[in-house]
Amino acid sequence: MSVIELKNGALTLRVSTAGGLILGYWWNKGAETVPLLRPAPNDEADALSSGCYPLVPFGNRVKNNRFTFDGRSYGFSANTQWDPHYLHGEGWNSEWSVERQSGNELELGLVHRGGHTPYEYRTYQRFLLRENELEMELGVENLGEHSLPFGLGWHPYFPMTPQTTLTAPARRFWTEVDGWLPGKAETIPDDLNFREPSPLPHRWVNNGFEGWDGEALICWPERGTALRLVADPVFRHAFIFVSDTDFDPGFKRDYFCFEPMSHLANGHNLPDLGDLKVLKPGDRLSGRIRLRPQAI
Repeated sequence: MSVIELKNGALTLRVSTAGGLILGYWWNKGAETVPLLRPAPNDEADALSSGCYPLVPFGNRVKNNRFTFDGRSYGFSANTQWDPHYLHGEGWNSEWSVERQSGNELELGLVHRGGHTPYEYRTYQRFLLRENELEMELGVENLGEHSLPFGLGWHPYFPMTPQTTLTAPARRFWTEVDGWLPGKAETIPDDLNFREPSPLPHRWVNNGFEGWDGEALICWPERGTALRLVADPVFRHAFIFVSDTDFDPGFKRDYFCFEPMSHLANGHNLPDLGDLKVLKPGDRLSGRIRLRPQAI
């Protein structure tokens, strides 16, 4: 495991090769250093206590760990001890290699074959720390012998203060059913409608949002700071997670997750694949997001 720190102007980024994790992203505002992603407790932190981790070769879960595609049946096995599903791919719990590092830029790479999934792929993450923003790129190449539906995403943990608001217009949301799986698409409920700046609900939230417009704004009024997230067109879905003390007894309502995704959860079992992209052997898929802080 290696930890790499990038600095540019007032911005600092720390990345670990263990899981391809972001351990922290900060904005130095002079007298105050503002965390823009949840800081990991230490350099040995796992994905679930990090600031952000990658979702590849797709995000979230597949119902019953099974799907059929192109006349073939495929299955997964659980890749955590606490969830019966194959969850979020391999990137978040694999060791990545440093492919390139120069000044304010870092590229990590990973090749996966075997294990809990029928997917074989090469993936990379690029981090470019400009003076005023962090640009992240995630890409995947199908190394398998057959075409398969692929997806990409990130799982950022954002700090949550008492006055935090989120703005992230979307078209519909997906209910949640047993097993932390998506149910059906419905009209967005009032307390999850982030068309205008709104606080996060004081309850469990674990829902996908369809037709997100690719922009989100997180505001921390107590810190005089906002963070603007802008995603490439490939990321037109999002997932919002707010924990509770039933799931995590140590939860202090100090973070929430807003996850840009290229596809819907359980897209493998939807008629249109939920915007998963079919990659033939050798085909590639990639996309970028940008995280820019601003004073408010």
